[in-house]
Amino acid sequence: MQILIVEDDFISRRLLCRYLESYGDCDVAVNGHEAVAAVQSALDSGSHYDLICLDIMMPGKCGQETLVDIRKLEERKGLQVGQGAKIIMTSALEDHEVIRKSFKDAADGYVVKPIVKRKFMDVLKEVGLKVELVGSGADRT
Repeated sequence: MQILIVEDDFISRRLLCRYLESYGDCDVAVNGHEAVAAVQSALDSGSHYDLICLDIMMPGKCGQETLVDIRKLEERKGLQVGQGAKIIMTSALEDHEVIRKSFKDAADGYVVKPIVKRKFMDVLKEVGLKVELVGSGADRT
């Protein structure tokens, strides 16, 4: 599985990498601009990310804008809805309007920080990814 973790906070980024590294190759981006460039590069090489974990609150291009840009790139490359990356939004925000907008803009899942491993893995399963929980559910970001 090809994974992109988009997170400006170093500790959160490392923890998500640790959760996911046994499931595939993890690339990282620290902001929305890097994320869009990584997705464009993957698509240009004839591939795409299977999973993108996308923080909402980042400097510069926020996660919501990045989500829209990524979905537009996938659409331009001919990927139909459901064929592109599974995008899981991550945020400290539990605002229902923000959550609603994420799903309206084609996010596949939403996880509220601090991220608990067991709940995170449950969301990955809900969106159709084949993951098994390894280790305890006590890790958080």
